[in-house]
Amino acid sequence: MKLYSYFRSSAAYRVRIALNLKNLPYRTEPVHLLQDGGRQRGAEYTALNPQKLVPALTTPDGVLTQSLAIIEYLDETHPEPPLLPADAAGRARVRAIAQLTACDIHPLNNLRVLQYLEQHFAAGGEAKNHWYRHWINEGFTALETLLHSPQTGRFCHGDNPTLADCCLIPQVYNARRFGIDPAAYPAIARIAAECTPLPAFAAAAPENQPDAE
Repeated sequence: MKLYSYFRSSAAYRVRIALNLKNLPYRTEPVHLLQDGGRQRGAEYTALNPQKLVPALTTPDGVLTQSLAIIEYLDETHPEPPLLPADAAGRARVRAIAQLTACDIHPLNNLRVLQYLEQHFAAGGEAKNHWYRHWINEGFTALETLLHSPQTGRFCHGDNPTLADCCLIPQVYNARRFGIDPAAYPAIARIAAECTPLPAFAAAAPENQPDAE
């Protein structure tokens, strides 16, 4: 499999974690989101992903896009270790945590949103940083409450990494990068401390990617 990725992309980071947890071999094809006006906008990549976003994953079943869809595909085609619980209620909880991060926090802070704020609303560096931190804090406040649950174990749900953890760790990385101390959110900080040293998570970290700057 080939993963079209950018080292700092949260969405690509999620997929890298999932591939590593599944112990699936893949080759990284870097797509620089800033060079040459954004290489994701080039004709070759647009043919793969008309949304002009990373990641995209080439598989025996064709090219897949959208990180959550890719991870669920990997979970269905390579069931061990599972990234979703066996019970319906558990799957719903894990998906809710994952979507809180991937669908509510991340899209508001995506590169194209920040660029739009700058280009059309004259939002300078500090204004963009304030925007970014606001939406992370908003989401993390809710997530911290959700994680104070008997269903939370060593990880977001139980004692094995799930889809929820694949989504959480890239967002914690973003929080730190923009000056938010995860220690303000003890449950999130504890889970991040559990995940970060694990080989699957460490290998997926932005600084360990072939295109890292």
